[in-house]
Amino acid sequence: MIILTSMSQSELDAYLEITIREYAQEHVRAGNWSEQEAMQKSRQEFAELLPQGVHSPKQHLYTIRAQATNAPVGMLWYAERNDGQGAYAFIYDIVVDETERGKGYGEAAMRALEGEVRQRGLNQISLHVFGHNTAARRLYEKLGYAPTNIKMSKKLNDA
Repeated sequence: MIILTSMSQSELDAYLEITIREYAQEHVRAGNWSEQEAMQKSRQEFAELLPQGVHSPKQHLYTIRAQATNAPVGMLWYAERNDGQGAYAFIYDIVVDETERGKGYGEAAMRALEGEVRQRGLNQISLHVFGHNTAARRLYEKLGYAPTNIKMSKKLNDA
């Protein structure tokens, strides 16, 4: 159903132009960052993760393509990490284009990722999902992902 192809630098640049802004807004929405600091913090995080763009070590950036047409339908980004207990894959982002959602591309990409990760000798995939992203959480749970920790907060009105 899908093919994962290595992302080009121009595809990464287009992705980052949108994603840096969206990531900043997600952190503001989640209450992690203020509006004043969000863009600077977002830019800094992406610069640290991808210092050499698509050639950044241990970072794997893919365009998700529909197998039938080879048309791009989304993207997938994961990194190889090691937490001292072993190496594993960490998904930074998976996006299916709005017009292509609900067609099974996200699930197919996640299943293809499992094969890729196994080939690299990694035996675990982890990810972060914002609590308000219920559609993504449903997909991950359907694929067998389980919460490993949960951060919760409550907003209080200033007295």
